[in-house]
Amino acid sequence: MSRVDEGGLALTGEGGVLPELVKAVLERGLQAEMTGHLGYVKGDPAGRGSGNSRNGSSAKTVATEVGDVELSVPRDRAGSFEPRLVPKGARRAGGLDDMIISLYAGGMTVRDIQHHLARTLGTELSHDTISTITDAVLDEVKAWQSRPLEEIYPIIYLDALVVKVRDGHQIRNKAAHLAVGVDLDGVKHVLGIWVQASEGAKFWAGVCAELRNRGVRDVLIVCCDGLTGFPEAIEATWPQSTVQTCTVHLIRAAMRFVSYNDRKKVAAALKPIYTAPTVEAAQVELADFANSELGRKYPATVQTWENAWERFIPFLAFPPELRKIIYTTNSIESLNYQLRKIIKNRGHFPTDDAVIKLLWLAIRDIEDKRARQRDKEKGIPPNQRKAPGRLVEGATVHGWKPALGALVLHYPDRLDQHIN
Repeated sequence: MSRVDEGGLALTGEGGVLPELVKAVLERGLQAEMTGHLGYVKGDPAGRGSGNSRNGSSAKTVATEVGDVELSVPRDRAGSFEPRLVPKGARRAGGLDDMIISLYAGGMTVRDIQHHLARTLGTELSHDTISTITDAVLDEVKAWQSRPLEEIYPIIYLDALVVKVRDGHQIRNKAAHLAVGVDLDGVKHVLGIWVQASEGAKFWAGVCAELRNRGVRDVLIVCCDGLTGFPEAIEATWPQSTVQTCTVHLIRAAMRFVSYNDRKKVAAALKPIYTAPTVEAAQVELADFANSELGRKYPATVQTWENAWERFIPFLAFPPELRKIIYTTNSIESLNYQLRKIIKNRGHFPTDDAVIKLLWLAIRDIEDKRARQRDKEKGIPPNQRKAPGRLVEGATVHGWKPALGALVLHYPDRLDQHIN
């Protein structure tokens, strides 16, 4: 280690300390496996007449997370030895596969990973090999996409983000549709990821139908953006559901017609509408805004609110503890924000499956990073912790107990059978 500190010896790569250490450990383990297979140690007279014995070794190069390692794999005369530590045909140690998948989930492309491994570890892996390693998770992704779901979700958030996918000889924008459900314990779960040419009500209807086929029989409240036909697509699957248009999306849509200098004033004038205690009070506030100087200056803003009114007002029937959970799709928007940071490094994807694979790995990677940060702060008083909580998967909705109480009062017939 002093030679490493002085710069005369490398830790990783060819001739490094760690590859030699890994080589020694693996070769000793292989010899131990051979002893277990034959039933006697090397040189033991008990092996005479056993019908099988050691027969030298063969050279094998294995790629590891610390560089390429040259191994001497022992052989037996009967050819029946099947090592488990480094199986026949294996050219990579398991840790390297995990490293490649982690780099891929962080947003690096296959070629980026290829150059990174060659530069840092001295390990040369082909483009196809790295693709095969990342594709190994596809079966797990498909199982996750088709897993059974809860019978009822009090709240589901639906939204989409735009990704670039190769289609023939062209790069096209496609929509990656995401659904996040909140179960009866207030825990959030990503229910699925679907890729389609564009975000549309017809495709969302198919998503809802698939969720129903996977076991979701009832949803109390569905939060979504103001896409035309979206509410009708949801109600076609769950007729009793309350569809809540995201207020933040509605405000953004209304602001499209407002000049930059007036945006703060209009935003302040609109706030009394969505913070009103009742639907009637909200109608009065909208009428006041329409008759104000700003309302007369921007009639298109008023029209936007009037057109979306029936889908905007459902959350006004609930108490404040539930309103703050359902008035916006921020629960899924924050997830989309994290995913966009990873997607932007990719340029484009070769297939739809590649999109789903990366998004699934990214969600898992984000949650793992946050979990490691929380583990480092164990034992520290809660008011001194800085590690972020769970982003979505497994996160508990803040203030869920009073919110669930409000839902029980509002939907007693649909919740009584599911809550003890």
